[in-house]
Amino acid sequence: MHHKPKIKKITRQTRENRGSNSILKINYKSLTKRISHLTFGLLFLLWATVFPHMLMAKAFNFPATNNDYENQSEITIYGATDVDIFQGIIHDFQVIFPDITIIYHDLQSLELYERTQKESLDNGETADIVISSAMDLQMKLANDGFAQPVEISSAQNMPSWSLWRNEVFGFTSEPAVTIYNKAYFKGHKLPKTRSELKAFLAERPSDLFGRIATYDIERSGLGFLFMAVDSERYKGIWELVKAFGANGVKLSTSSTAIINNVSSGKYVIGYNVLGSYALARLHDSPDLGILYLQDYTTVLSRLALIPKAAKSKEAGKLFLEYLLSERGQTVLTQSAKMNAVRPGVKITGPEEILAGQKQSNMQPIKVGSGLLVYLDQVKRRKTINKWNKALRGE
Repeated sequence: MHHKPKIKKITRQTRENRGSNSILKINYKSLTKRISHLTFGLLFLLWATVFPHMLMAKAFNFPATNNDYENQSEITIYGATDVDIFQGIIHDFQVIFPDITIIYHDLQSLELYERTQKESLDNGETADIVISSAMDLQMKLANDGFAQPVEISSAQNMPSWSLWRNEVFGFTSEPAVTIYNKAYFKGHKLPKTRSELKAFLAERPSDLFGRIATYDIERSGLGFLFMAVDSERYKGIWELVKAFGANGVKLSTSSTAIINNVSSGKYVIGYNVLGSYALARLHDSPDLGILYLQDYTTVLSRLALIPKAAKSKEAGKLFLEYLLSERGQTVLTQSAKMNAVRPGVKITGPEEILAGQKQSNMQPIKVGSGLLVYLDQVKRRKTINKWNKALRGE
């Protein structure tokens, strides 16, 4: 794993032009110089029209840490993981490979999918490795022929449910959890299952209205995936959603936003929140509690693939080998607070969290073509219609 294959080198011109700012800012300055006769307003309109998928994107440059400029190389990553959470993994990779610069594009999951597909078709070149929590969209990229098979030696130790055809690789084990405000629940009994949660919401405490949150499944791919899985595993899911609606549920596209509001006490319950993000906040959020519902806990895996149109297959493969290695999986648990998939890597965290995980029925989502059913537009529309009717109490 520590042998570095030949991958793309950074030219002197690229190195001199890059600096420490985001790639978007650098490209933007270059663009303004070439068409300086345009006004700023017209320039922005042109940018938004030609590159609409770039407006929300952020690119972060993690420069090589050594001074051997002639031998430096580069890996480009498209990721749907917040850079603040993922940067510890990048830094540790660069401890092993100090001559590699990492360009990390922080994208929304749908944006990542569309950009990878579009660049593959239009330019014939895209990122070296693509990483996303939207398991269904990653599987669609692979199923539609945009991923290439790679032999990853460290994948041999991974469970079969986390892999598909040497093309798609699950590297995290992340539960969808219910979070709660500890101060609020000092005066209320904490529900331990979905049925208990539904019963608690049916009581409609006067201080609860407008203080429950979950994903907006119409705007969040991850939220839709979690709700679609719930509809298969829990017969009472639509009654639970009705109870959400009756209590003025707040809908969000961001786990982080829900976590912030539950931590502050503005909200007191957050349902189907990404557990890894909540765990990362425990140390500075004393009123944040994490609950693993005991009937079952859906477990997501972030998926990585090497695009057929990757700038460098070997570059992507090198980073993927690290992600699946014992060292990479250990850093995931310690730095990013994401449970490892690799057997034998110890799960870390507070005792109450580890106990909660043991008591729950952890059910991972299998990596495979079965994920494509969640992208079927007819079934998607039916699920969203049921969701909206339940929220209205119908």
